[in-house]
Amino acid sequence: MKAFVDKDVCIGCGACTGVCPEVFDMDNDGLAVAIEGELAANLEESSLEAQETCPVSAITVG
Repeated sequence: MKAFVDKDVCIGCGACTGVCPEVFDMDNDGLAVAIEGELAANLEESSLEAQETCPVSAITVG
């Protein structure tokens, strides 16, 4: 699984970093970014929770 953030949709609310800071962070523009590469198995559930928590559906985990 990988996580992606659509920066054209992200509003920088930080909900994803609150739910899963191991995968999501905020960049210098105040928008979310996801770590690159495959997610560790122990991070998949919280990454999916972050996807569900995003108020603008900017996160894709798959």
